[in-house]
Amino acid sequence: MSLDVELEGLMHHVAEVDSFADLLADPAGMRRLEAFSGADLPYSAPAVPIRSVEAPGPNGPVPVRIYGPSGRVLDGDRGSTAADAPGAGLPGLVWLHGGGFAGGTLDMREADQAARELADRTGGLVFSVDYRLARDGVHFPVPHEDALAAWIWATAHAEELGVAPGALCLGGASAGGNLAVGAAMYLKDAGRGLPAKLLLAYPLLHAVLPPPEPAAPDGRVLSSLPRILRFTEDDCRAMVENYIGGPAGMASSYALPGHADPSGLPPVAIIACEYDDLRRSAELFRESLRAAGVQVAFRLEAGATHGYLNHSAALGIVQQGLAFLAAELDSAKPFQ
Repeated sequence: MSLDVELEGLMHHVAEVDSFADLLADPAGMRRLEAFSGADLPYSAPAVPIRSVEAPGPNGPVPVRIYGPSGRVLDGDRGSTAADAPGAGLPGLVWLHGGGFAGGTLDMREADQAARELADRTGGLVFSVDYRLARDGVHFPVPHEDALAAWIWATAHAEELGVAPGALCLGGASAGGNLAVGAAMYLKDAGRGLPAKLLLAYPLLHAVLPPPEPAAPDGRVLSSLPRILRFTEDDCRAMVENYIGGPAGMASSYALPGHADPSGLPPVAIIACEYDDLRRSAELFRESLRAAGVQVAFRLEAGATHGYLNHSAALGIVQQGLAFLAAELDSAKPFQ
């Protein structure tokens, strides 16, 4: 295979850029990043109801942005807003964006665009979580606990918001996929209610990954990508160690859940990208799940690079990924 044609046409915007930090240090960096993301392409995000709440957590309130049908929303700080609650039976998803544990916002396409599209396509609700980032002294377990706090709030209010009982799913992209699996592992071990399904996009779940063979087709395409889209062994180590606040060897299984026993988890749907140094993490997790008897739906997105859901949904490949996630969300059944 080869790189997706539409993605390839955007690569020149970040050619010779080493990192997102370097790009954003350039006065024209944000404009270049938006151009790389396809912001100039014709696309209008679905208009869905959006409201914000705060989930109480051990590290303070966790902002959660809810996309989808309006209902009665409870907020400990603001009382409640009243609207006619929709009839029970809607799909629901607690979603965690990516960003290497240290970046990302609720406004990035992987969060906002994805939430709008999934809510619109399924008629359900998406709870997008603004977890604390691993910077300025924040490390594991703080982002993990924020993810759990958002999940617990969403499960407590899901039915009154119209989500079918037991049908709430949990998921995320890249580092957010890690947080979703780590939260599910904790819920399983604690004997608490589990998600109906896990939805993961190109997750990072392991500390060390074997590099692609340079002579292999994917290795040749990877070597041609801008440095900003690559993840070396040193990159992965630095990302993981920044998250956990120390050497990878001291990490909890909730911080690096790919190394834990996944037995007892609910069904899992995974997207991996063909040209992604982190692809092997998704594949290793798929193999671990299958060995444990956990149902897995696995999609290898041909031609995609890591983080492709941060591109505009004007791109066909983004539409394909969103369609897969929407179908998996729409088909979720109570697990317990």
